[in-house]
Amino acid sequence: MKFNKIACVDYTKMNNEAIAELQQYSEEEVIHPDDFPESNEEILKRIGDAEVIFVSWKTQITEEIIKECPNLKYIGMCCSLFDDASANVAVNYAREKGITVTGIFDYGDPGVAEFVISELIMLIHGYAGKQWQEIPQELTDRKIGIIGLGVTGQLLADCLLPFGADLYYYSRSKKPQYEQKGLQYLELEELLETVEIISIHLPKNVEILQKEHFDTFGEGKILINTSLGLPFDLDAFRDWIKSSGNFGIFDGDAKKDMPEDVRQMKNVIIGKKSAGWTQKTQERLSEKVLNNFKEYLQE
Repeated sequence: MKFNKIACVDYTKMNNEAIAELQQYSEEEVIHPDDFPESNEEILKRIGDAEVIFVSWKTQITEEIIKECPNLKYIGMCCSLFDDASANVAVNYAREKGITVTGIFDYGDPGVAEFVISELIMLIHGYAGKQWQEIPQELTDRKIGIIGLGVTGQLLADCLLPFGADLYYYSRSKKPQYEQKGLQYLELEELLETVEIISIHLPKNVEILQKEHFDTFGEGKILINTSLGLPFDLDAFRDWIKSSGNFGIFDGDAKKDMPEDVRQMKNVIIGKKSAGWTQKTQERLSEKVLNNFKEYLQE
């Protein structure tokens, strides 16, 4: 089966092998941009009369865009799809119009867990210049809370357990198998009262921490976020990070959402790269995106 046109709307991070395989299903050349469109007009120009498009999490495919693309039959999200609220594609609207929308899961989680462990160790030991406490610390007996015990949160827990960290978690659903490993479930307020370090792993557009939560968390603490977007009230974080001994750790994707004044604060650490992006991540992403598309073709 061949389509008139398959378009990649932006840099989806699919590898060359995946793009070459997509070419087998398209009459026109499949162009894979190395950038991201800056306007709806540019998005529509790239889509044109395509029947199939692929898009990363960075580009919004809104209802208005979909209305202008009557040929669309399939939208392949080269990113996670949890629900319509957290998606960069108007999923429900697309499906109402008979357009199939698919997303992928569990492709970059190992690298994210490695990023968190790496940055946390650098900070508590002072290996990279900034040091959490006056005397270097170990992970042993540190009280660490994981907010969102999905695949990434579970991988992080598995990495931390051998170091002897004291682990707690808050999640939409309890995970008995991890409680058997030694993690303790706490409601959010109690978790923030208990732990010294929190690592947040939530879907995009979920804002979980407000001013009262930061007040509960208090001073001399570490907040780590690798979720897409900011899962907290920005003004509340801005006030909290000014308090004595507080640190915030973010991966490179935070640059998109974090104002310049916050990025420049001395206790805000932002990685130069997107957490979890590796060759293996690219291979998993490409394979999962292609598998979704092939399943669509079989249907």
